[in-house]
Amino acid sequence: MMMRRRRPLARAAMVGGAAYYAGKKVEKGHEQDAMTEQRLQELESQQQYAQAPPPQYAPPAPAPAAPAVDVVGQLEKLAELKSQGILTDAEFEQQKQRLLSSS
Repeated sequence: MMMRRRRPLARAAMVGGAAYYAGKKVEKGHEQDAMTEQRLQELESQQQYAQAPPPQYAPPAPAPAAPAVDVVGQLEKLAELKSQGILTDAEFEQQKQRLLSSS
């Protein structure tokens, strides 16, 4: 008689043990899914933060334009100084080259 009783108990223990193991496995899978979802949300928030456009500032004011150099007028002044004898030929050529190279 004892033999008949043991089999149902052994079978119940096997079924119960398998159900317990399966339940643990499912629970572990749910935990892993929750962790994966949390990590994905963290990565998405980091990407959104990194992709945020930089704040818009007013464009810098344009630099003041350099005064236009009147090369012809300056050359005329140099020629006048040369004709008056204030500048030598070498000084005149040097100043003329400086003016022409700066324009």
